[in-house]
Amino acid sequence: MKKTILIIILLIIIVAGFFGLRFYNKYYGNNIQNEGYVLIPHHSSFKQIIDSAAKYVSNKESFEAVAKEKGLDSYFKAGRYHFQKGMGNSNLVNMIKAGNQSENSFRIGDFGDIYQMLGKVTKKTELDSLRFVTDLNQIANKKGYKNAEDLKKFFFIDTYNFFWTVTPVDFFKKFEDQYHSFWDEERKSKEQQSGLTRDQVYALASIVYKESGGKKDEMKTIAGLYLNRYRKGMKLQSDPTVIYAINKQTNFKESIKRVLYKHLATPSPYNTYANTGIPPGPICIVDKNSVDAVLNAESNNYIFMCADPQKMGYHKFTASPEEHSINAKAYQDWLNSKNIK
Repeated sequence: MKKTILIIILLIIIVAGFFGLRFYNKYYGNNIQNEGYVLIPHHSSFKQIIDSAAKYVSNKESFEAVAKEKGLDSYFKAGRYHFQKGMGNSNLVNMIKAGNQSENSFRIGDFGDIYQMLGKVTKKTELDSLRFVTDLNQIANKKGYKNAEDLKKFFFIDTYNFFWTVTPVDFFKKFEDQYHSFWDEERKSKEQQSGLTRDQVYALASIVYKESGGKKDEMKTIAGLYLNRYRKGMKLQSDPTVIYAINKQTNFKESIKRVLYKHLATPSPYNTYANTGIPPGPICIVDKNSVDAVLNAESNNYIFMCADPQKMGYHKFTASPEEHSINAKAYQDWLNSKNIK
């Protein structure tokens, strides 16, 4: 009798263990064969969700079964979801239903204009660049600007995190909040002392950024030089403004490596060889260091600068036209020796 009871108990344990293991494997056991990110757009069908997950899960049928049981076919949140090793069907479905998506990193560089930037950024968003352009143009209009290009000063060079489903409004708000935080009372005071408008500060900062190649250690010196030229009523004569004027005319489809005399007359309000004064706006998205360099410009007597071929990425500064001519010739000779046209 005791032996029979023991056998029955053992069979119950085996059966319970068998079904328990099946239950565990179905809901909680690892069902990931390949790690990766699954993109689930708004208005996806249940089939589209299952098909998107198929190349990452080991058992598509079990994932689909659990997804149906948990109501994923009637409710889900769009997003970019990280399918990781060790995750079971229950974890995966709960993640999608809760909208626990993973952020993506966006690098905002020294783009020449907002539209160029959006073309790159929106490769990592659900909405396309046209939607972003349309919405940012509307935001600009509400602020009294002509179009999204006038929003350039709200952006800073850096790496940012956003969700794949970010809307244009939320995207811009992140930068607008950063902009207002950056312009604290101390910076506003320095701006007022400089005698420059906010747009002039950004325009000069963009020139400083381009001329310095983004290196912080020369920025204040360069800012001081251009402020000297501006306050003396001289033309700024910055090569990057000529390059920008040419790029703008070709929608940034053509790039020049060397500014020649024929380029200096390019008609554009941004061309500082053709026009006196500070350009009407920045020639690129800037970083915070370049803005601070303008607000804290070095006090110097420099009027001229020229790239230093012996110290690549840096410049020779002088107040002497004669010395500048020597420096310029040395640089032109170096360009010719490298056959840079």
